[in-house]
Amino acid sequence: MISKEVKNKKRQIRQRRVRKKVSGTPERPRLNVFRSNANIYAQVIDDVNGVTLAAASTLDAEVKGKVANGSNKEAAKLVGELVAKRAMEKGVETVTFDRAGYIYHGRVKELGDSAREAGLKF
Repeated sequence: MISKEVKNKKRQIRQRRVRKKVSGTPERPRLNVFRSNANIYAQVIDDVNGVTLAAASTLDAEVKGKVANGSNKEAAKLVGELVAKRAMEKGVETVTFDRAGYIYHGRVKELGDSAREAGLKF
């Protein structure tokens, strides 16, 4: 059985390898996803200027009041919609999706799909 620490190390290695090639620009920022056991977080980042343009997580009051558990697909869907709405308010329509080494499945997939439905293009 692979321990949690080993799985996270392997994910971090995949993330570093991908981040060598994927970078957010002012025209096409990076939509980064971080998934913990209890919550899910999303940020729209302009790496050239080193600025976070929009962010959302299950800890935000808008999401926390609607879901009892921050670590399920329903919560991820709400976070995806919220980060897309906040990014669109800042004038961002196209992003590069950075799944941070996670498999595009489950909560990460739900967040990405809901962000697409809310209007982000990637």
